[in-house]
Amino acid sequence: MNEILKDAGVEENMAQVKKKFMVFSGKGGVGKSTISVNLAYSIMTRGFSVGLLDIDIHGPNIIKIMGLEKEELKGYGNKIEPIKAFPSMKVISTASMLKSEDTPVIWRGPLKMKLIKQFLSDVNWGKIDYLIIDSPPGTGDEPLSIVQLMPDLTGGIVITTPQNLATLDAGKSITFARQLKIPFIGVIENMSGWICPYCGKRVDIFKTGGGQRIAEEMNVEFLGRIPFDPLIMELSDDGHIYLEDNGKNTPVSEAYKYISNKIVNI
Repeated sequence: MNEILKDAGVEENMAQVKKKFMVFSGKGGVGKSTISVNLAYSIMTRGFSVGLLDIDIHGPNIIKIMGLEKEELKGYGNKIEPIKAFPSMKVISTASMLKSEDTPVIWRGPLKMKLIKQFLSDVNWGKIDYLIIDSPPGTGDEPLSIVQLMPDLTGGIVITTPQNLATLDAGKSITFARQLKIPFIGVIENMSGWICPYCGKRVDIFKTGGGQRIAEEMNVEFLGRIPFDPLIMELSDDGHIYLEDNGKNTPVSEAYKYISNKIVNI
């Protein structure tokens, strides 16, 4: 199942990246792309150089969340220049290649594989410390392509919300990662309770603890919980990174600090 697809261009280009993590989920709507963006930002603020690769070809959201819609991809020689979101963060997404945000990508598996391969081999990532790969929901072509093209993938980070239906799908993602022999598998529980900004009381709107439970049951690392905060949705819709605009001394920022600390120590 985990057939390694050797490609000299991918191997040479990815050899410059120290650690590579794929962020994925069993189902949509769990906040995976928002977590990918804020996690990459949190790691960057620790003094590391970071690449953020959006391989959700049919529904790319990274560019929108970061407010980079007006940025264009450029090529120099035989390399594609990624968008520089910050001096130490580079970003690539299919969204930057489309005429408008309403343009659909109607492709079958082989074309998606070809594009992902190009993102890995032809993008001028340079020497960076971390590559965070935001994958679409499920266990289909895109995450499978990444694992097959990158046998040295450092780890997979599974995003779930606390509800039973979400954790059921998260279990499938963990099994997928395990069968493909991804070395490290971690779980993040998103929308895990809401902290009232006025009284400080915690309210478990979507339950809590489901992510930790599935991690313990399947014997993988539980990376932590990120509380629900409506401001995350508002900022993301407006093209602002939560941690950049509201990143100090909030329950959410503290959660990202805790999780990114675990990841950089893997």
